[in-house]
Amino acid sequence: MVAVIHSGSSLREALNYNENKVKRGVAECIDAGYYVKDAGDLSYRDKFSRLKKLMDLNSRTKVNTLHISLNFAAEDKLDKASLRQIAGVYLDKIGFASQPYLLYEHRDAAHQHVHILTTNIRADGKAINLHNIGKIRSEAARKEIESEFSLVRAEDHKRQVFQLKPAVLSPLQYGRAETKQAIGNVLQTVIKGYHYSSLVELNAVLAQYNIYADPGAEGSRVRQGAGLLFRVLDGNGQSVGVPIKASDFHFKPTLKSLQSRFLAGKIAREKHAARLKNTIDKAVSSANFGDLPALQETLKSEGVALVLRTSKTGLTYGLTYVDHRTKVVFNGSDLGKAYSAKAVQQALASQIMDSRQRMQHQSAALGTPTIGGQFSLPTFSGTAPERKHETDDLLASLFNPETGEQGVPWQLRKPRRRRGR
Repeated sequence: MVAVIHSGSSLREALNYNENKVKRGVAECIDAGYYVKDAGDLSYRDKFSRLKKLMDLNSRTKVNTLHISLNFAAEDKLDKASLRQIAGVYLDKIGFASQPYLLYEHRDAAHQHVHILTTNIRADGKAINLHNIGKIRSEAARKEIESEFSLVRAEDHKRQVFQLKPAVLSPLQYGRAETKQAIGNVLQTVIKGYHYSSLVELNAVLAQYNIYADPGAEGSRVRQGAGLLFRVLDGNGQSVGVPIKASDFHFKPTLKSLQSRFLAGKIAREKHAARLKNTIDKAVSSANFGDLPALQETLKSEGVALVLRTSKTGLTYGLTYVDHRTKVVFNGSDLGKAYSAKAVQQALASQIMDSRQRMQHQSAALGTPTIGGQFSLPTFSGTAPERKHETDDLLASLFNPETGEQGVPWQLRKPRRRRGR
C-alpha cells in the first residue's frame, strides 16, 4: 500500500475533484465517516457543510484540508467493506480518530485506490498538527496496515504502483477544472521533489509531463506583473487549452514563491553533480553515434533526461540535464564547459570519427578486401592445431556476447555496497 497526503486550504476544490469523477462514472463515494446520513443519501451540500462547519471553528489555521490517496498493488483484490475498514484504521493511526471524512473509490487507474477527504480541525476548534504527518505517522500506519490486512508491501511495488504520469489532456475531452487538477497534481510533486535553480530548469522537468510554466512574452502584462501561467502541451510541444494562473492554485506556485526554491535548489543539488557528470561522461565516451537524440536515449536508460533547447531554425544552443535518480536539474554550462551543447556535440563528433578509425584498423587487421567486397582471413604461422586454435579465438571474440551491466536498465541495477573504512 502507498499513502499519498496532500494538505491545502481549499475544501471545495478537493471535493469537486472527487465529485466530478463520480459524475463521469469513474469514482464512487463508498463511505461517510461520522456523518449523520449514509454516503449514498448525502447531497453535495451535505458533504461540504459537515466539514466546512468544523473549519469555521478555527479561522487562524489556513491549511485545514487533508486529501489522502491510498494506493494498492494489483494483487490486493479488496472489496468495499475492506476498503472502508482500511481507511478507518488508517485515519485512527495517523491521529484523525472521530474526524468526519468522505471515502471515494476511484476506478480510473490500473491499480485499485481510494481517496479520503477530511479536515484537521476538531470539534473543539483545535487543529491537529500536520508536521511530518507523512514521514512519521503515515509511514508507521502504512506498515502496520500492510501486516494486519496481509497487503503487498509498498517497498515491493512502489516503483510500479505510484509514478507521475504525463498530463496528456485533450481540450475536446477535458474541461478547465480537469486540466487544473491534472496540472496541480504534477506541480505539487515536481516543485517540492526536485532541486533546480531557475525557471528554465523547472520547465525542463515539467516538460517530461507536457507542462510549461510561461512567464509571458517580453513586454506582456504577465511579464510586467511578474506573473506565471501554466500550460498543457501537446505531443509537438504546442500549448493546448486555456492556461491556468499560478495564483489560481491553492498552493500558489507563483514566480515570487519559486524564487526561494531556486536559491535552495542551487545549493542542494551540488552534492549530486559528480554522479551526474560521471554518468554523462560514460554515455558520451561509449557512444558509437554522432547525434544528440541518440545520446538522449542512452542517458534515459540511466535515469537521466536530456532536454534540448533549440532555436526556431533548429539549432541546439543549450542542454539541460534532469537526473530522476537524485531529483536534481542542471543546465549544461552549470555542470562545466564540457557539458555545454557545443562541447557535447563536438565530443560526439570526435567519438564517431574515432569509432570509424577503429573500424578501419580492425578491418585491416582481419584481412584485406578482395573483389566482390569479401575479406580474406589473415594467414597464421605454426602447425594446423595452432592455426585452428588462433582462428577459434578470433571467431569467439567476434561473436560471443558481451557481459556486464551495460544493457541493464538503471532501475533494476543493485546498488554497490560501500566498503567500510
